[in-house]
Amino acid sequence: FLPSVAKRFYTALSENDQAMANTLMRDFYLPLVDIRRQRAGYAVSIIKAGLRLVGLSAGPVRAPLIELSDEHMSALDRLIHRGLEIVGA
Repeated sequence: FLPSVAKRFYTALSENDQAMANTLMRDFYLPLVDIRRQRAGYAVSIIKAGLRLVGLSAGPVRAPLIELSDEHMSALDRLIHRGLEIVGA
């Protein structure tokens, strides 16, 4: 749901830019995984929520999965803004 972040991470790795790769891992990807680990089924829910937060839609999750809680949705929103800030998008 954030192709600019994924592309910048790939570029950092391919160009051996350890500082940027480490920053994105520490400040974006690891916190994303932390949110995802909060509840079973969040692996799907977090992607759909991320898409909604960036103005796209993949529809709601289907049972037995659940949507992100309000708390986790807020954390994801902050994380999206942080990721975009890091890559200058």
